[in-house]
Amino acid sequence: MKFEQYRIATELKRALDEMGFKKPTDIQYKAIRPILDGTDVLAVAQTGTGKTAAFAIPVLHKLMYVKHKPDKRQAKCLVMVPTRELALQIAKVFRTLGKYTKLKITALVGGVDQEHQIEQLVNGTDVLIATPGRMFDLLHQQKLDLNRTEILVLDEADLMLDYGFIKDIQDVIKFLPDYRQTLFFSATINSEIKDIAYSIVRNPIRIQVSPQDPVSKNITHFVAFVEMDDKRFFLERLVAERPDAKILIFVRTKVRAERVAAAMARVGIQTLTIHSEKEQSDRAEIMQKFGSGEVKLLITTDLNARGVDIPNVDYVVNYDLPDEAENYVHRVGRTGRGMAKGIAYSFCAKEEKPVLAEIENYLGKPINILEIDKETYVETVVLTEDTKDDNWKALLKDAAAQGEKKKRKKKK
Repeated sequence: MKFEQYRIATELKRALDEMGFKKPTDIQYKAIRPILDGTDVLAVAQTGTGKTAAFAIPVLHKLMYVKHKPDKRQAKCLVMVPTRELALQIAKVFRTLGKYTKLKITALVGGVDQEHQIEQLVNGTDVLIATPGRMFDLLHQQKLDLNRTEILVLDEADLMLDYGFIKDIQDVIKFLPDYRQTLFFSATINSEIKDIAYSIVRNPIRIQVSPQDPVSKNITHFVAFVEMDDKRFFLERLVAERPDAKILIFVRTKVRAERVAAAMARVGIQTLTIHSEKEQSDRAEIMQKFGSGEVKLLITTDLNARGVDIPNVDYVVNYDLPDEAENYVHRVGRTGRGMAKGIAYSFCAKEEKPVLAEIENYLGKPINILEIDKETYVETVVLTEDTKDDNWKALLKDAAAQGEKKKRKKKK
């Protein structure tokens, strides 16, 4: 079934056509009709399956035909999300889909001045996408009123629980009308998430899109065994061999992100870094530069592992393996999105091998090993542009040369 066959507003069909969306994904196909019918939905679908459009399309259609609008326009739909980046991204999807409608979209996030957001609320909004912190700030200041909100969407619900937002999910219900439609979207489901979900939805239709392979088939995976102190040299080589590629690099901590960026700067490679200590205005600018391809390398923590849709990421590099196996799936899901192909490289040091085993167990299959012979390994370290460790590199070069001499003698 194609989007043109759906009973949705022509304004939405026009936007979908311009976006190149002809047919719905599995989650969209299963979710759009129930949402249009007013049914509560509990949906479980992995990252990159088109979850945002699955609720944005029917929500926008429904809001276009609200018959009894209050004199002063208030938020008719609230979308709660765990991170600022995700809120801004979802707002962008709503605006793009609703570009030919008169509906107003507002993102409420922390880290920026609240006055402009309050002004948007005063002027009226139809869809409000919010992170819990800023949303509750404005509720308690009585700058935000959710008494007439008709649709509640909880997106990336499992991540919200991971971030400790359980009480926020429970508390927001107190500000909403008893009669509303609730849409609950999550990448994973467990007993705790089920309990929360069924406490806020009414007779929901349950949708699950969970293929046997938890990672998109469009992604090819490789792991290279590289010592922790040598990872920067292999990243340098990978980037040098792919000068036009857009690469998203994951590290464990914000300190690590800055150190890797500094190492790349020493060899003349421009990067951007993003993590929780960056100001929201800086984070937005960084995402814009990377998204547009102005700068092709972004080093990040797991802040950007979930939900954020960055266009045309060619490679994901796990510079450090994630602490939890599930996060591997979310990280690599930043590439190979939609119909595009993607490649994920992981650098695994000796001390990370137990984590690699957990990841492979979670995936249900081994990751392809990128074999690196001793000569290539030494060459990668020795031929780096980083001159900080010249004495050490010289010793390695001499050792490699001695090894070659021994090989030649044996052949004779």
